[in-house]
Amino acid sequence: MSSTPIIDYVPEDEWPTVSTMLDGFGQQTLEASSSLSGTSLVLIDENGSSTEYIFETGTTLRWRSDATHGAPTGTATYKAIEARQGIFIVDFVVGDGVDARNTTFVYDTSTGVATSGLSTFFKGEDKVRGNTEFIHATTPDSTNAPAHRRSSKLVGKRIYYRYSDTEAYEHIYLTPGAFTWHCIRGGEQGLADTERCMVFDVAEDLYLFFWTEKVMAVEAVLLVDLGEERSIGRMFGWDDSSHEPVILPFNSRLSILNTTNYPQDHNKH
Repeated sequence: MSSTPIIDYVPEDEWPTVSTMLDGFGQQTLEASSSLSGTSLVLIDENGSSTEYIFETGTTLRWRSDATHGAPTGTATYKAIEARQGIFIVDFVVGDGVDARNTTFVYDTSTGVATSGLSTFFKGEDKVRGNTEFIHATTPDSTNAPAHRRSSKLVGKRIYYRYSDTEAYEHIYLTPGAFTWHCIRGGEQGLADTERCMVFDVAEDLYLFFWTEKVMAVEAVLLVDLGEERSIGRMFGWDDSSHEPVILPFNSRLSILNTTNYPQDHNKH
C-alpha cells in the first residue's frame, strides 16, 4: 500500500528564488499575433491623458504619451497575443535592473476598451519589492462600453493550472482581493501563500487577473479564460540571487475543481 509523502511547512528563508520557475513553465502555446503591425492605437485614460502606440512591425512598437506615468516617448520589443477574437494582450519591458518596468495591456477591438498594468520595482527596507498600477482607458472611437470593472466572479472557485509537464499549481479565490496559491508539482512544490489580488471582467468567462506576492517580489498580470480553459500572461519578478528582473511568460491549461457556496445559515443560532 503506497502513501503520499508528507511535505512539511517550508519557512520563508528556505524558499527558492524566482528564477527557479523559469525552466519549468515552458513557452506560451498561443502564438504571437502580427495583426497589430502597421497600425496605431490611441488610448485616453480616465484623467484625459493620451498614449499612442505605433506598432511598426509585429514585434516593435514606439509610443508617445502625455500621461504622468511612465516615459513620454520610447520604443520597445513587444508581444501581442490574440487571446480571443479581437481581444489582445500586449506585453513589453523597458529599462534595466531595478529600473525595469513591464507594461501589459488588454485591448478589446470591438469596444475600444483597454486596461493597462504597469509593474515596477522599488527598493524596500530590506530588499527589492514590486508594485503595479492599473490604468483604464478607451479609444477615441470607443462604443461607450464601460471600463473593465472589478469582478467577484472567481470568488469561491478552486482552479487547477497545468503550466507544463513538470509544473502545476492550484488557486483558491477567497475574496475579490485575496487568493491562495499552492504549488502541487514543480520547483516550488509544497509552497503556498495567500496574496493580494484583483480581478477585472473583460468578456464572458474572461478575466484580467493580477496578484502580488509578499515573500518574493512578484507582480503577475494575466488573462484567465474559463471558456477556453487556459490562462495566459506574464510574471514580472526580481531575483535576489542574480540581482536582475525575471520575466516569465504564463501559459497554462486549467480545470475548475470545484466552486464553494457557503450555506445561508448566518442568521441561525
